[in-house]
Amino acid sequence: MAPQPEHIKRDLAAKPIRDESYRDVISTVDKHGKRVWVYPKKPSGKFTNWRQWFGYALLTLLFIGPFIRIGGEPLLMINLVERRFVFFGQVFWPQDFLIFVIGVLTFIIFVALFTVAFGRLFCGWACPQTVFMEMVFRRIEYAIEGDWKQQKALNNGPMTNAKMGKKALKHVLFFTISFLIGNLFLMYILGSDEVFRIVREPMSQHWGGLLAMGVFSGAFYGNFAFFREQACTTVCPYGRLQGVLLDRKSIVIAYDHVRGEARGLFRKGEDRAEVGKGDCIQCSACVHVCPTGIDIRNGTQLECVNCTACIDACDHMMTSVGLPTGLIRYASEEEVAEKKPFRFNARLKAYTVVLVVLIGALTTLIAMRTDTETTILRTPGMLYQTREDGRISNLYAIKTVNKTPNDLPLRLELMNVKGDIELIGRTLDLKGGELGRAETFIILSKDQLTGMKTKVVVGIFSGDELLEEVSTSFVGPINTISQ
Repeated sequence: MAPQPEHIKRDLAAKPIRDESYRDVISTVDKHGKRVWVYPKKPSGKFTNWRQWFGYALLTLLFIGPFIRIGGEPLLMINLVERRFVFFGQVFWPQDFLIFVIGVLTFIIFVALFTVAFGRLFCGWACPQTVFMEMVFRRIEYAIEGDWKQQKALNNGPMTNAKMGKKALKHVLFFTISFLIGNLFLMYILGSDEVFRIVREPMSQHWGGLLAMGVFSGAFYGNFAFFREQACTTVCPYGRLQGVLLDRKSIVIAYDHVRGEARGLFRKGEDRAEVGKGDCIQCSACVHVCPTGIDIRNGTQLECVNCTACIDACDHMMTSVGLPTGLIRYASEEEVAEKKPFRFNARLKAYTVVLVVLIGALTTLIAMRTDTETTILRTPGMLYQTREDGRISNLYAIKTVNKTPNDLPLRLELMNVKGDIELIGRTLDLKGGELGRAETFIILSKDQLTGMKTKVVVGIFSGDELLEEVSTSFVGPINTISQ
């Protein structure tokens, strides 16, 4: 082979010595441990457009969610104060703890399965942090301060009236939107009606609610105005799980190093293969648009949120120089290195089986869930009582929870024996979500007893509808003989 011309040697030499420091430190911290502010270039392209439409659809759903009612209940509400949780119009209480546990396990396995298959796709497309940051706050910043170079020049320049005006306008808008987001999230905790009531009524009646509004608003403002990508790289545990869940078969945003190396500057009319260059033209467009400041060409990294900005930037450059697109794309490491397509492997099958079992268990529990949950316990320390008519009575403590949002007038009936139930002092008419307590006598004739202890089944009715059956034990005389 003929010796390479000097300009080709210079192009290949332009590739810097590979810096391996990204393996030990995140890209937004310098060697002195100080924050490196990221100025991402405004992205554009096919994936960016898709993400915008998807993100705005999610934002629309998020903002109208608190006002959607199903059967009179909100679509979603997690009221930790009153321990009342609503999912798709169904009200759940602490008594539904088993459903909660199975639901959390199902969610964890789903996240694991999704991550093993598709990496951090959720982070780039549906995570509220990414959607709000990239589709709302970053857009405002671009509109007021300009693209990345203008922003950097503005921040590094002296404090002028123009700079002060831009910064003031930006932060006023940031805090206003953060206030709206804070109130929105508060609606998912307290409900939209309660939040509007806090706003309408005097401050002195709702110091707790107003404090919550201030805390939420301040937290969101601090996050989106200053903390930004640090939430993904430092706080969020999901990114840390990548090292455990991802493998060479997982679909991630990958740089095709087989095709791209060796990197070299682009020269028009040059046969890159002949001179030993790959398709990467060292333009650094993928680095400039990255919102977490990484170089995707170094491979999958903790900071990558799969936002696709680097794909669009690289495809644009490849098209402009007449090279094939897809140098950076959704692919697995195995596909890039060995040209093996994505397959549903044994690991994915195992997660899927577990997920299906958990979904089945969760569905069964929800289907079997009753409108009430009742416990009937014999009063401790008390024996049976013999009544004047010769019948035997036991005293019980009843606790029942109305899991519905509607009022329920309840009555008790013996299901497996003949006898009477006498409530003491009150009726079991429960309001929606109310916990009711009462004491009652169960009275049986001796011919209904099967021994010293007799199993008694009590039916809980509302009108003519049987809501649930509860078993308890009835104590009688030792010498009781079944008739």
